[in-house]
Amino acid sequence: MKKVIVIGCPGSGKTTFAEKLNKITGLPLYYLDAVWHRPDKTHIPREEFDERIAEIFSQPEWIIDGNYKRTIELRLKECDTVFLFDLPTEVCLQGVRDRIGKKRYDLPWLETDLDEEFKKFIEDFPEDTLPYIYELIEKYKAEKQVVIFKSRAEADEYLRGDI
Repeated sequence: MKKVIVIGCPGSGKTTFAEKLNKITGLPLYYLDAVWHRPDKTHIPREEFDERIAEIFSQPEWIIDGNYKRTIELRLKECDTVFLFDLPTEVCLQGVRDRIGKKRYDLPWLETDLDEEFKKFIEDFPEDTLPYIYELIEKYKAEKQVVIFKSRAEADEYLRGDI
């Protein structure tokens, strides 16, 4: 395990898991939210985002935390290990609610509420994004280590095991 992606619905626990995995393995951790977003709540151009991802790929080891559907297949091709968080929608919504008002280093601003558009994205994730992720995992699973978590407890149990 040298090149890792952590994907799944917002609020599922991806970032917390990625941070714990970073501490255990020492692999450098990159947050796609921190790459994409600017402090003024705008974002960098897609081309620049792609260039920054390519820079990460050029490193011998990494953990990349985040979804960004447009680049999931690109990251799947480059990684050797995939961690997918496939948790119930209500758990993800609560995860997002729980982080409101808390400073995060993966996001350059403080979330003060659950934006309706973001809430809708989370509610639609099981139908709009998850099938695509599973399709890609099926396509690349022969050459990757794939771990799917259905709960945060499963993720914690994994981290307590031999990595």
